[in-house]
Amino acid sequence: MYVMFLKEFSSFLSSLIGYIIMIVFLATMGLFLWILPTEFNVIDFGYASIDGLFILSPWFFLFIIPAITMKMFAEEKKNGTIELLLTKPISDISLILSKFFAGLCLVILTILPTLIYIIAVYNLGSPAGNLDLGGIIGSYIGLIFLSGVFVSIGIFSSSLTNNQIVAFIISVLLCAFCYIGFDAIASLQIFGNADLIIRSLGILQHYTSISRGVIDSRDVIYYISAIVFFILLTKISLESRKWKK
Repeated sequence: MYVMFLKEFSSFLSSLIGYIIMIVFLATMGLFLWILPTEFNVIDFGYASIDGLFILSPWFFLFIIPAITMKMFAEEKKNGTIELLLTKPISDISLILSKFFAGLCLVILTILPTLIYIIAVYNLGSPAGNLDLGGIIGSYIGLIFLSGVFVSIGIFSSSLTNNQIVAFIISVLLCAFCYIGFDAIASLQIFGNADLIIRSLGILQHYTSISRGVIDSRDVIYYISAIVFFILLTKISLESRKWKK
């Protein structure tokens, strides 16, 4: 699995797509946080806060992560190398996990430079260092967990088709539904007291909770369960090719 992970991760770094994704994310985030006159502008906000980073990042990841994962299995299917890949002395789960961790590591590598924004806001505070570091750490942990769910969804979407564009669209729709879909359904107010249960099925509820700086075991279990769920769906999707034979 480690060899497959290195192969997948190095393939991102040896191509332009990985660097383009990182540059686009950091440049766009920098524009929203420091230049454009938006509600997320740190300078115009009036006090030292980096909340905009964690509010905007999931929305950017709705498109960035599917762009990273769309080729993982779709390209293998298109090139006809999926059969060769599945016959290697490595289990389907190990293959899927190698791709999952490669995608997640690339996303984490994309997130890391945003620490510069934290340092800048830390020094802009009056007095310097007047930041909720607990909330920031929790937000980063929540963002990594959210990224893990999005990556697992992206890999599953890529396993469904041999067309990268189709995989991208499916992934965006699934990620968007898992992020805000359950909240939208709960807001219809036709489920009565069940609306809290419905909201708890969505990522946003747990992302908001963990961003407060308190690492609740229920939130961690939710994220891990969601990742495992989509990884298992990917395994079933890959195995379905054998059923057709």
